[in-house]
Amino acid sequence: MASPLNIGDSRVLESREVGDGKTIRRRREAPDGRRFTTYERIEKPNLAVIKKDGSRELFDRDKLAGAIKQSVGKFFSSEVEVEDIVSDVEDAVYNLGESEIFSKQIGDMVLDKLEARNQVAYVRFASVYHDFKTLDDFVAILAKRQRK
Repeated sequence: MASPLNIGDSRVLESREVGDGKTIRRRREAPDGRRFTTYERIEKPNLAVIKKDGSRELFDRDKLAGAIKQSVGKFFSSEVEVEDIVSDVEDAVYNLGESEIFSKQIGDMVLDKLEARNQVAYVRFASVYHDFKTLDDFVAILAKRQRK
């Protein structure tokens, strides 16, 4: 069995920016000649999300992506569209420069992004986000959309 690679002893053969501009791909070579690839991402500071009940938890992009996927169903043609929305919202959240953000602010950002991309996905997310209980709740959000 091969010994584990020690990144510290490796030399970089090639570095290039990955398409998102936030990740660096490095092709490396270990002293024994084995080659491997590492990916480096910019580490973002911890950001607390203040929930409706006042509790706090760390911002989690995977949780945000899961919530969007669950609520909008298959109204996007690919996972890439959801990832684009998550990245846009994550960037907007961190660009605020705050250490805490209310979950409502994040939800509003998601709604803004969905509204511009897919009307049905917007209504589906709004129904979960606003906790619709009746048909009148749906009618109200549709009427609001039509006024815009």
